[in-house]
Amino acid sequence: MSAARWLMKCGVGAAVGLIACGVATARFGSGLQLPATTTRDGTLITLSRYMREALPDVVLLGSSLTFRLKEEYFATPRLRNLALAGGSPVTGLEIVANQPRLPNIILVEANVLTRPADTALVERYSRGSTEPWFFRPVRAAVAAYEQRLHAPLTHEQVAQNLRRLIEQPPSDFDNKVYADRALQQFDAEDPTHASQLNAKRIGELIDTLEQRGARVLLFELPYSGPIEGSRYAAITRQVVHAAFPDSTRWLPIEVNRRELRWGDGVHLDERSAVIVSQAMERALASLLAAK
Repeated sequence: MSAARWLMKCGVGAAVGLIACGVATARFGSGLQLPATTTRDGTLITLSRYMREALPDVVLLGSSLTFRLKEEYFATPRLRNLALAGGSPVTGLEIVANQPRLPNIILVEANVLTRPADTALVERYSRGSTEPWFFRPVRAAVAAYEQRLHAPLTHEQVAQNLRRLIEQPPSDFDNKVYADRALQQFDAEDPTHASQLNAKRIGELIDTLEQRGARVLLFELPYSGPIEGSRYAAITRQVVHAAFPDSTRWLPIEVNRRELRWGDGVHLDERSAVIVSQAMERALASLLAAK
């Protein structure tokens, strides 16, 4: 009987704790970014954060290339990067299009168009609930504690570090081994069919989004010279520009390519990502002013 009473007390205590966490989550947890344990978790957190927080003015969608453009690199405060590492820009575009309210400006990376939309993610974030309620109270409590200890830096806090980084010379890291391997992969793949399908779907989503008042622009991130001339990059560029020939559909990114470096020939290093982000910011300024 003593053991039974003890177990009952433990059960009641645990239930009360979960209820208290649930109440706290409902009241205070809407802006919390829950901790990630895997890449997939990171994707879920990125999208869950978009669903919970105030609607941003600008959204970036893309693959791991755009994922490197961190939000703190941009001075625009209401900008969210929903690029999915290892994913497709179509996934993010589908999810954004399925929301009742839209950002003013949606930027879609056009470098990687061979990956299909992640239908599981699209379905999950087109329903109302973004994660199981049972685990959310505990994870929200952990997130509150983590963010209290390690609050993310604002752009103002990192601006000095960004300036210092840009003032440094470009990296002299020898990436030949990695770049050669990437070039082999880029020359081996024919992206024609998959890129055409995704370009068509992007066009359909653009029509829907712009009828609802959003402005959608495409952009291309710079590759290193050899990758820029690869079969994959050349065909993708040809397909997407044939699908979207109007120059006003594209966000210009004007940078001095001699200042850019790629750790593997494909992904921008940190200094280069800052330079490209700031170039995009300059191009966005006139668009935001017109809104």
